[in-house]
Amino acid sequence: MRKGKKELIVVGDRVLIRLEDGEERTKVGLYLPATAVESQAVQGGTIVATGPGQPLPEVSDHLDEPWRIGAMKESKHIPMQAQVGDYALFFRKAAVEITFENERYLVVPQAAILALSRE
Repeated sequence: MRKGKKELIVVGDRVLIRLEDGEERTKVGLYLPATAVESQAVQGGTIVATGPGQPLPEVSDHLDEPWRIGAMKESKHIPMQAQVGDYALFFRKAAVEITFENERYLVVPQAAILALSRE
């Protein structure tokens, strides 16, 4: 995600989410139970950036000599299910809040996402 001259790069299987104020009903029409709203165990927001996904190890590098360090190769990743523009419901406890260019965001691992809404 680029803002001004700076770029924020999300790594691994994490997503960057723009915060949404806690309400009973989300912008996309999903109802959150009162217990979730009160304790803020579940929160929603719009995904603004995603990482490349979970990296996969190169199997051939580990078969013969596991101690040998091979040349750097293009890494492969398990693709992300979440996409930019999706609305995500996620566990708040798994999120890390950051501020980038005076805006607040949450960095959330894909495993903490409960549901996605896509147009």
